[in-house]
Amino acid sequence: MGAKKGLMNSMLDIIIVEDNEEIGNLLASFLRSENYAVSIAKTGEKALSLFETYGAKMIILDIGLPGMDGFSVCNKIRETSNAHIMIASARTEKEDMLKGLLLGADDYIEKPYDIDILIAKIRGIFRRKYAQDKISIDEITLNTVTNTILVNDEPIEATVKEFELLKLMIENKGITLKKEYLFNSIWGSDSESEIQTLTVHIKWLREKIEKDPKHPKHIITEWGVGYRFE
Repeated sequence: MGAKKGLMNSMLDIIIVEDNEEIGNLLASFLRSENYAVSIAKTGEKALSLFETYGAKMIILDIGLPGMDGFSVCNKIRETSNAHIMIASARTEKEDMLKGLLLGADDYIEKPYDIDILIAKIRGIFRRKYAQDKISIDEITLNTVTNTILVNDEPIEATVKEFELLKLMIENKGITLKKEYLFNSIWGSDSESEIQTLTVHIKWLREKIEKDPKHPKHIITEWGVGYRFE
């Protein structure tokens, strides 16, 4: 799928969607030197395929792509994810900027960009969005340093996969995530596990964090689609 072998079992940090091979490779090289897990897509269709398979915390998205344009990619990703979308485009008319932001992009930066400033901006986004030590919603607290879960300030026993699954759902709270996306993000598309493993882990999580697991208020099933954290 264009991802390096070492990335198979984990979510990508960044997908670069860029049809200019030189620009895409240069940016990817800089980001990999900063220890980000990066994959490049030259088309919108390839970007969506990568995102559906691996997931990503950030998408750096060109607008003028062959086939599906960047606006369509942005709109499609926003249907299922809160991933940070940064449009990087030479198209700087007000109408284009407004369209991108209204479709759900978080940033709209102008090409050509200064790569050092862009890297600093990306570092800041990751620090603010993904590097907090604790994530709290209602009675549930996740400690991302120790990978532990507290419910009403009491620690609960949870496996690494349970923790990762709950964290991913909380980071996308209010959005229904497809079963395939959740499974591929946590277990990896090359995993020998069956997708039924996801259903079992959802059941275990409900038993640990919900007051009434049979009538959950946090982990909601969207029948035929996937699960949503409320």
